[in-house]
Amino acid sequence: MSPLRWDVLLVGFVLALPVLALGLRGDFTPEEAVGRLPWCLLAGWAAVALVRAVMAPPKPEPAPKRRPAPRPAATHDDADEESAAA
Repeated sequence: MSPLRWDVLLVGFVLALPVLALGLRGDFTPEEAVGRLPWCLLAGWAAVALVRAVMAPPKPEPAPKRRPAPRPAATHDDADEESAAA
């Protein structure tokens, strides 16, 4: 899964909002805030991957291969009756 998908970028942006807010408020220096933004993208990628793995439908079970019905084995008695009838 690409880390540049729209859903990953959206979740990464949502996770980056507190970091940007703390940077604007002055709790983080600009270097600290920019240094934490890639981690927000990584966390967004992990969150989307986890949700996609959990929400994926189960794979269907393969259909069993059909085999022809087994033929009843001819007994010696049946073969003797057929030859006697002829």
